[in-house]
Amino acid sequence: MRCCFLLPSVLGACLILSGCGLPLIKEDVELSHSLADEANPLDDLCFQTEAELDTQAAWQPYNLWQRVIDSYALEFEDNKRIQQQLKWYKKHPDYIYRVSVRGTPYLYYIVDQLDQRSMPAELAFLPIVESAFDPFAYSPGRASGMWQIIPGTGKMLGLKQSWWYDGRRDVVASTDAALVYLDKLQRQFDGDWLLALAAYNSGGGTVRKAIRKNKKKGKPTDYWSLDLPRETKDYVPRLLALATLMREAHEHDIELPHVANEAHFAVVDVQGQIDLAQAAELAELEMQEFYRLNPAFNRWATDPEGPHTLVLPIDKHHQFGDRLKELPAESRIKWQRHTIKSGETLSHIANKYGVSVATLQSVNRIKGHNIRAGKALLVPMASKGASFYSHSADQRLVKKQASGGKNGRNKVQHRVVKGDSFWSLSRRYGVSSSAIAKWNNMAPRDTLRLGQSLVIWTQASDSSLASTQAETGQGEQFIRKLNYRVRSGDSLSRIASKFSVSINDIVRWNSLNSKSYLQPGQRLVLYVDVKSGRG
Repeated sequence: MRCCFLLPSVLGACLILSGCGLPLIKEDVELSHSLADEANPLDDLCFQTEAELDTQAAWQPYNLWQRVIDSYALEFEDNKRIQQQLKWYKKHPDYIYRVSVRGTPYLYYIVDQLDQRSMPAELAFLPIVESAFDPFAYSPGRASGMWQIIPGTGKMLGLKQSWWYDGRRDVVASTDAALVYLDKLQRQFDGDWLLALAAYNSGGGTVRKAIRKNKKKGKPTDYWSLDLPRETKDYVPRLLALATLMREAHEHDIELPHVANEAHFAVVDVQGQIDLAQAAELAELEMQEFYRLNPAFNRWATDPEGPHTLVLPIDKHHQFGDRLKELPAESRIKWQRHTIKSGETLSHIANKYGVSVATLQSVNRIKGHNIRAGKALLVPMASKGASFYSHSADQRLVKKQASGGKNGRNKVQHRVVKGDSFWSLSRRYGVSSSAIAKWNNMAPRDTLRLGQSLVIWTQASDSSLASTQAETGQGEQFIRKLNYRVRSGDSLSRIASKFSVSINDIVRWNSLNSKSYLQPGQRLVLYVDVKSGRG
C-alpha cells in the first residue's frame, strides 16, 4: 500500500526559526551522486502523481515546480561544464524522480522562504546537490542534514547539537540557517550568486583567494574563470544543470511528482519534553512519516532542554494540539524510579537506562556527580521498545553496522583501546578508513572513544579475523591490541603460534618483510583474541 503525503488544505502558517549569518565551512559535501543508488527507508513514503490528481485539477493551485521555474533569477550562459552535469542527470531519470519525491515535504517551505527573502528560486535545488534531499545524510567531512552543515559551523549558526537533538537535521532550523548564510555570501560578493554558491561549497576564503590570484594575473574574476577546487568547479554547474533539467523536464522525458503549491507542514510548540512515539500517536502518524518531518531527534524523545517544537502535516496539527491539551504534562514521558545501589555512578545508571548523565542531573536537580546509595532517582523512559524509534541514533547505527555484510565478509566487533585510530584499524584489518567510519555511522575525522564498540567487515579470506558473534553468543572474539617485546629466540612463526595469529597478519600489522630477522627488544603490535587464553 502506498502512503501518500500530499495535503489538500492550508490551515496555518509555519514558524520561522532564525539563526545568525556566520561563516559556513564546507568540507567533502558532495553526496548527491554517491547517494543516487543508496536505499533510503523513508523513500517508502510516496506522493500523488499528476495522473492521480487529474480529478483535483479544478481547485488545485498550479504545480510548485512551475512556481519555482517562473521565479528563476540566476544569470548564466550554457557551457561545457554545465552540459557534462546535465548529461549525467538525463541518464538517471529515476534518480531525479526519487530525490524529487524525497524532497516533496520540504520543497514548499524552502521555496516560500526563498520568495520571502527575494532569493533565486534555483536555490531550492541545492539540497539535491548537497544531500539528495536526505535529512539524515552524513558526509566524510562530518557535514549533516539536507544542507550539509558541519558541527562547528552549526554551533556558530545557532543550531543546537545535543545528545537528544541535532539542529543541522532540523528541517526548519537548518533551512533558515543555510539561507541566511547564502544571502550573506551574495552580499559579500557584490550580488554574484555563482560566487556565493562556490563559497558555500568551499568557503569564502577559498573563493577570495582565487579572485586575488586572478587579479594579480590580470585575469577575469567571474566564477567560470577562477582556479577553484575540483569539487567546487563541478558544484555550481551541477545546480545550474538541475535548474535547466527541471525547466526542460518534458523535453527530456523526466517525470516529476506533482507537488501542490501550498504548505505541507506546520510547526507546533509542545512546550516541554515528549516521547516521540506518543507524539506520533497523538498526530495519528506512522513513525516513518513522523521521522521524515522530524529528523533532528537522536533519541526516543525531544530534548528536555528544548527546542520543544515538532513539525506535523498541515492537516494534523490542530488535532494534535487538541489532544495534547488533554494529556497531563507528567504523562508525556514515562518515568522509572531507580534506587541507587552501592558503587553505582550517574554514568552507570545513565547507560543502564539509555539516557544522558545531564538528563539525570537536570531531572533530579543534582549538581555535580555525587550520589548516595539508598536514594531514589527519577529516570525518563521510552514508552516503546528501541526498534520502534526506527531513526534514532542507536537504530541508525545498528542498520549502518549491518550494511557491510555483503560478499561473504566476516564481521569483527572491535573494542577501541588507547592508540587506536581509523588509520591504524584500516591497516590492521585491511579495509579503508572511510569504510570503517561509514559502517559505524561516523566520519574518518571523528574521534574514537576508549571502550567504543566498532563493527568492521573483513574479507572472507582473512581467517585471522573470523566472523564475530554477538558479545554474549558462541564463538565470539575479544580482540585486543598487545604491545609485544621480541625475546631472544623468537621468530615470526613462534610468535604467530603463541598468540594464534598468522604470520601474514604480524607482517601486515607491523609493515615487516616476512624474510627479515627479528631483533631482541624489538616491539611488535599484535591483535589477539584474549578470550582464547593464549599469550
